[in-house]
Amino acid sequence: MNSKRLTKKQMIIFAFGQLGWSTLSGIITTWLVTFYLPTAGDKAEGAISYLIPGLVIGGFMTILGLISALGRVFDAVTDPLIASLSDRSKNPRGRRNPFMQVAAIPLAIITVLVFTPLWGAQNPLNIVWVSVMLVLFYLFMTMYCTPYNSLISEYGKTQEDRMFISTSISLTFFVGTLLAYVPFVLGGPLRAAGLSFDWSYRLPFIVLAVIAVVCMLLPAFLIKETDYVETKPSEVNVFKSLAATFKNRDFRVFVGSDVMYWVGLTMFQTGLPFFVKVSMGLDAGTVLYFMGGMTLLSAIFYPFVTGLVKKFGKKKLVIFAFFGLAAAYAVAACTYFVNGQGGALGWILGIAIVVLAAFPMALLGIIPQSVVADVAEAEGVVTGENREGMFFAARTFAMKFGQSLALILFTSLSLIGGVEVEGELVPSVLGLLFVAIVAIVFCVLGAIILMFYREKHIMKLIAKEGDEAFMKAIEGEKE
Repeated sequence: MNSKRLTKKQMIIFAFGQLGWSTLSGIITTWLVTFYLPTAGDKAEGAISYLIPGLVIGGFMTILGLISALGRVFDAVTDPLIASLSDRSKNPRGRRNPFMQVAAIPLAIITVLVFTPLWGAQNPLNIVWVSVMLVLFYLFMTMYCTPYNSLISEYGKTQEDRMFISTSISLTFFVGTLLAYVPFVLGGPLRAAGLSFDWSYRLPFIVLAVIAVVCMLLPAFLIKETDYVETKPSEVNVFKSLAATFKNRDFRVFVGSDVMYWVGLTMFQTGLPFFVKVSMGLDAGTVLYFMGGMTLLSAIFYPFVTGLVKKFGKKKLVIFAFFGLAAAYAVAACTYFVNGQGGALGWILGIAIVVLAAFPMALLGIIPQSVVADVAEAEGVVTGENREGMFFAARTFAMKFGQSLALILFTSLSLIGGVEVEGELVPSVLGLLFVAIVAIVFCVLGAIILMFYREKHIMKLIAKEGDEAFMKAIEGEKE
């Protein structure tokens, strides 16, 4: 095995890749519902309902929810397939970088196309357009993210390196997510300058997509993979590799918990604009201030996470983070009593959400990535097969499944008790209360599931010289 380690500078360059794809992912997560399920205020400013609004699928699901659900059927095939192709690649430039180089530009272009339907209001052809674009978006995101995330395990030769990489990419993930909120601030001035409601957001999307492409290509071209990774390509076919991955007990536990995390996180990202505009009654631009404040506060905690892992271990901190995120949602539920009236109470609750969510977001952003890397490495030690790609593909699928489930739940729950504006249902204060309550349930479930993860068993398999502090933190854990 190649023992050459990345320098800190190279790890930071690697983290820029996450800044790129998280910006694009943040645009989809934040804006898909906001753009295609406009509020009463949005419609007053010229927003168009391109898709049929309301709970039109069986009385409990929206068109957006159905599109998202069908997309996961496609992902169930493509995610393991791309992971297997990457794991088995014999490309002289490496198993991961070539995929990242090919996927970056199409991913950025398609992100913008998701928001450019070619037909007018409520035309059924828009459903086809959005469906196809979302499928392509997640296909190219898998082509980039699965190989990229596999490198966390391969570049992270020690626990210190792995935690530094995980911390760096967590920071860039939240910066990317924050950038996705910038159009909330730019939209008003661009409309005042003469742009339509749609183009006041599409234009910022285009600028962000260009920035994202540059970021994604930096690690793919500036870090020569073969200088640092010398792994034997897997010879196991896609079906056997996928089956072997899910035979790993600890990985099954982690994925179950991880789905809960992505549901909770996505409901936060998708729901924040609606809690601000509908429940709190504040200006749309306030969303960026809240999200920016949470990102900055989270970043303050980042330098301390590795030290906390050395003291408490990874599992205990993630469980704590789940309950912390649930507490933030409990405060979000209290915005029901503001009832869209705005004022000081809305600001107080918004700030409380930011403060409560910041530390859990730091922990959940950093630690789970390193847990997957640990489990993947442990599997390699036991079986001799280097299938990091398949493990991270499974996590990518868990991410997309969690995001889709959150989208289905949010678009359905937020319309409960909704009022009609121009004959169309829009999200309500009561619906958002249900969103917060359901999100709390998912966060608690995530904590309970993770209690069954055998951290000590995994760490014993992969411990190296220099990892003594990490092992000491879990001395009392059961194997």
